[in-house]
Amino acid sequence: QPRGSARAQGRRAILEKFGGAATGSAPHLKRAGGTATVKAMLLEWCRARTRGYQHVEVQNFSGSWGSGLAFCALLHSFFPDAFDYGTLEPSARQHNFTLAFTTAEERAGCAPLLEVEDMVRMPVPDAKCVYTYLQELYRCLVAKGLVKTKKR
Repeated sequence: QPRGSARAQGRRAILEKFGGAATGSAPHLKRAGGTATVKAMLLEWCRARTRGYQHVEVQNFSGSWGSGLAFCALLHSFFPDAFDYGTLEPSARQHNFTLAFTTAEERAGCAPLLEVEDMVRMPVPDAKCVYTYLQELYRCLVAKGLVKTKKR
């Protein structure tokens, strides 16, 4: 079976699971260079928003998100009154994911594309799932006017 069709099947599986909510690139992130550039820009945005948060060092879309603290830090950077980040522990993964995804849904209007149970079950989160979720979160924050984008 050709590699391309396996990749396409993977994409279809993600879209089926997530209902296609985050198809396409995040608004105003598209630049010449395609998907790799969009991914790099989204990763850099996450890095910049979470810089300085204890126990968080965003390097990729998989292991960097494993404790749930990177999601919490990202959301806390927009909604500092939502919870006390300083009380969170890396080992309390279920609590961290629940807090982050609930905050994203309630405060940013982000669709619940990731399940806490799935995230806790995986020692290292799936990069495609995390990337898809972060694209959707970015879109929601742009829609709420919380992320400033350059008009073209």
